[in-house]
Formats: sequence, structure tokens, C-alpha cells
Amino acid sequence: MSLFLVDAGREWRESQRQVLTVARELRKKGYAAHLVLEPAGDLLRKASEEGLSTIPLRMRGRMGWAVRRGLARAMRARGCKLAHFHETLGAALGLPAAVAAQVPVRILSRPADSSPLEGRLPFPAIDAFIAGSDGVRSILLRGGVAETTIEVVPPGLDFSRFTSQGPDDLLRRKLGFGPDDFLVGAVIPLEDERGHQALLEAAAIVRGQAPKVKVVVLGEGSLRLESGGSEAGRSMDNVFYFLGFRKDAPRILASLNMFTVFSHLDGLGGFLIEAMASGLPVAATDVGTSRDIVTHRETGLLVPARNPRALADAVLKVHFDRNLATRLAGRGRESVLEKFSAEAMARRIIGIYEWRARRKGIKLG
Repeated sequence: MSLFLVDAGREWRESQRQVLTVARELRKKGYAAHLVLEPAGDLLRKASEEGLSTIPLRMRGRMGWAVRRGLARAMRARGCKLAHFHETLGAALGLPAAVAAQVPVRILSRPADSSPLEGRLPFPAIDAFIAGSDGVRSILLRGGVAETTIEVVPPGLDFSRFTSQGPDDLLRRKLGFGPDDFLVGAVIPLEDERGHQALLEAAAIVRGQAPKVKVVVLGEGSLRLESGGSEAGRSMDNVFYFLGFRKDAPRILASLNMFTVFSHLDGLGGFLIEAMASGLPVAATDVGTSRDIVTHRETGLLVPARNPRALADAVLKVHFDRNLATRLAGRGRESVLEKFSAEAMARRIIGIYEWRARRKGIKLG
């Protein structure tokens, strides 16, 4: 009796990290798990190095019937009772194989981004969908997926890059800040022009009461911001722009005193979680996933969207009340390590395996 984790990805991305973490946790619990992976892929190499059971199977650039037949044969031979498909191509090829092999429990992780293959997936053959966020859950519901089959499990993060990072003066050196300046990091999507304007207004309010507070707008890719936009012509000597955030995120976060996510748009929860894991007090817009991550006045501060005064007040509170800052930072860090670590994510997924199997009268161990 065994479990199959199927992933057709070749590069090291979020779904591949999830597969590896779940496989590690399954081994700890004594489950027999086999990873069906693309040959020569990063995940196959990493899993093999850790001594996990792998089944190399070329799924890309090969006739679908051959992949399905080979996978069904492997499932029958190893007594597969549960198959989890971690991305869309693996599901498109693997679900028919699982049905043919009479695998009783079939689970699909739904990626955040849509896929052209998704419309061809046999949804009735799937016992449970693991959605990465409430937003993905809503997409599934709109697509006709039964609510009882959807489980929301946010992607877990590898916090070792952040929790092991001591204080760093990277930003102070690069941007010329003094040792007593209070640095507030801010992320905001380029497309949220009104939110960007509101952030600048909040910075102006803060400057009038706390000139040592410096706001550093961080970005790269869709978060790429540069001077000369809506702030042109304003004397904003306490607002700075720093690109390349994702490349040096641990060091940059270790350079800050506080972190803010100020946008009415959702999808920035990962930045917030990383900041909290780094031990920073945070303030975030009271929207979407921020509500799931931050408990107001316990693990951080929530502020209304596009409300410069509210954000300014939150920054000033943390700046002037260092006891509050320490309390929020400590509780915030504990909260995200407990709820959003990669290991916590894997344990939740395994709990879904066990529950879905019990509903069908199947014992996985």
C-alpha cells in the first residue's frame, strides 16, 4: 500500500518544493510514498539525494497514452491507494492512469495561475482540490467545483533564509541612512497607482512628526517602482526606492525596523509572511490574505485601504512605542512560523490525505 506524488515540472518552483516537503513529512510518519518525476529535473535530483523513493517517468514531449499506461502499471504494482497531482500537466496525464489503476483517492493541487490544460481535466475524477488561497478557492467554485471537495492550504515557506539572518546594514550603506534612522519597508504593485499616491501622502504625514522615519519602497518585477511617477515634483526626502528586493530579501528585511504592505490589491501575502518571519513589526492593508495572516493589534496592525492617515498612525505608533514594536514582532514571528512554514503546510496536506481516505474506508498506513 502506497501513496504517489506526481509532478511533471523540470525546474525548481513552488510545486516542486511542496512535493519534496510533503514527501519528507510522509517519511517521518512512516508512509510509503513514491515520487513520480521528470528525469533530469531538479526535484528528482534533490529527492534522490535525500533517499526518497522516486520513479523517473518522462511526461513531457511523449505520447500521452504511453505515459498513462506506464504510470497505471506502476500504481498497480505498488498498491497505490492515494495519488496527489501537484501541477496541471501531471494531472492531465496521471488522473486517467489513476482511474485505470483503480486508485481510490485522487487529489489535485490547484496552482494560483490558470493553465490552458485545466479545462480538459476530468474534475469528477478528483476527490479533493487543494487550493493555495481563498482566491483560488473562489475560482474553483466559479468553475463548478463542489465546495465540499475544496481544501485551502496556503503555500508554506522555507523560513531558514529569514530566521537565520542577523541584523544587516545593507540598506543603510547603499542608501546612506544613519544608524538612528527608522527604516520602514513598503511594497506596492505598480498597477496600484492610487495606493502608491496614498503611500506618499502617509510618508508626508509621518515626516512632519518623525523626521528620522525613512520609507523605502521595495520592488522587482510587478512590484517595480521608480522615482518620477506620481511623486514627481514633490519634495519627499523621506521616501526612497530600492529595486532588486527578491534577490536580497533576507538581507533587506534584516536592514529594516518595520514593514508595510499598503495596497487594496491582494496577492502580497508572501512578502508579509517573510517580513514577520524576519522578526519585523508589520502594518498591512485590511484586505484579502492580509486578514488571514495578521491579527490586528496582536501580530501586527491592519489599516483601511487607501487611507494615508491610518497608515501614518500605524507607523508612528510602532516608531514611538518600542514595547509595542517588540510585542508585535515577537508574536507575529511565532504566528507565521506555526501557521505558514513549509512543514506546517505539509502536515496539513497529509491530514487531508488521511481524512479523505477515512471517508472512503481506506487506511493509508
